[in-house]
Amino acid sequence: MGDQGGRAMSLDAFLHNLHVDIEKASPPDWEVDWEDAPLTFKLYRGLPQYPLSLEVPLALDGSARFSKFHESKIGHLLWYAYGLTQISQTQRASGPDDLMQSFRRFPPSGGALYPSELYVYLKTGDFPAGVYHYDAAHHRLVLLREGNFDSFLSKALGDHCNISACFGAVFVSTMFWKNFYKYNNFSYRLQGLDAGVLIGQLLEVAKRFGMNTRVCFQFLDRALNQLLGLSEEEESTYAMIALSKQPANLTDDKSGRDATAASLCLELPKIKPEHYVRSLVIKEFPLLTKMNRASMIESSGAIRPLEAREEAGGEGQVIDLPIVKRLSYDLASVCKKRFSPEMDFTLGKVSQERLALLLQEATASFTYQNDLNEDGEHRVTIYASLYNVEDLEDGAYLYEGTTHSLRLIRPGDHRLRLQCGMSLDVLNFQQVPICIHVAGDRHYFKPQLGYRGYRIQQMEAGMLVQRILLAAAALGMNGHPLLGFDVNMCDELYKIGGSQGKTSLIQVPIGAYRNRPWLKGGLHC
Repeated sequence: MGDQGGRAMSLDAFLHNLHVDIEKASPPDWEVDWEDAPLTFKLYRGLPQYPLSLEVPLALDGSARFSKFHESKIGHLLWYAYGLTQISQTQRASGPDDLMQSFRRFPPSGGALYPSELYVYLKTGDFPAGVYHYDAAHHRLVLLREGNFDSFLSKALGDHCNISACFGAVFVSTMFWKNFYKYNNFSYRLQGLDAGVLIGQLLEVAKRFGMNTRVCFQFLDRALNQLLGLSEEEESTYAMIALSKQPANLTDDKSGRDATAASLCLELPKIKPEHYVRSLVIKEFPLLTKMNRASMIESSGAIRPLEAREEAGGEGQVIDLPIVKRLSYDLASVCKKRFSPEMDFTLGKVSQERLALLLQEATASFTYQNDLNEDGEHRVTIYASLYNVEDLEDGAYLYEGTTHSLRLIRPGDHRLRLQCGMSLDVLNFQQVPICIHVAGDRHYFKPQLGYRGYRIQQMEAGMLVQRILLAAAALGMNGHPLLGFDVNMCDELYKIGGSQGKTSLIQVPIGAYRNRPWLKGGLHC
């Protein structure tokens, strides 16, 4: 394949193309070798294995509280977050005898390729203390490295997380080849969103089990990768989620102890556990590895919270939405109902109350502990193009979560505009009453976070998207996350360019739907 111009293209140009000019991000002659596709899950060989409980609870309504976090609860958390939950067959466009079979998981993934992997650090007493890989294919843990790594992790996190107060942590990584083989360089944008959707799902499941969480986006990458035994040319850690039994602030206030990735790596011997990918030929992806290296943090002194930013006041009519209570739903049931409709949307009138529930639940559930800020500031925002909502003028709106209101930006029916902005006509916008656009800072906080800011922004967008999808499914609707849309057109629609400095990150059409013609079976235990 060669470099595809990967070493010649600047990183700024690469990220610009990923966002507004997708065709320039990847070579035009890229051909997908479907016969040599990698597995959608990672398989380790020759390591100690610990089967997890197969008796997962069939309901997750948030009422369960466990006094003892033994292995079954860890297994339930991992299965609902990222286990194989369904096998499906759908008919390809080429003919009635050409069926596509795939294993599905509860969180969505671009092309159902699932480039993320989960690793777990446990010290519960039910397993040997150490670091494990979650083998989703067999619903088991594979021991990678035994020992207590509290001190190591604290230093790798810049002492910004109280690991000693946790019973464990979950690491979300990305295996570059798992979706690069299909999407080429565009996979870099997908990988951050996929990781974010997974984190969003994991946090929602953890809530149902009464677990306290804190998401860490900033850490010494090379140190965590060495702890997990990852080759940075193949896979890298994107986030860590600390888990504790009791509600507590997991922030550590220690200071004055500076560590570097190089010094920490000397504290642990390298491990290179053997794993199976299936692909016989793995092509180079120089731009992805170059972006990954440029995004790394080498010294804990560079780990710091973001300063809060003041949002500029908007213009336009403000409509107060109905006051509604938080949604209460069985997460297990909602996860089973959630899928991404295409030509399955059916147009119907949406009540203001239903819209209010959707927007409020997505925004309220998005608040979480993290290492970027402690005041609950949201760095991603919800805009929506609405049609056929009861007693509401058709138009493009901004949802202001603090006041639970809509601000009208541009009146009118914008469905045809949205349809024309699609790169592929995978759905009919005439059947879609709600189209949400998640937007964020156009420069992804680059002055404070460097190129890592882009990756974090994509993850936070994915986290919000998963909350939107779950809320929609709980209300009897469904949504389809899409990246193949005209970003500049959407930014102009919502008037968020220029002085506002925002841009549309992902598009999510939402509405009622008919059941899709497919054969599917649940892999429920």
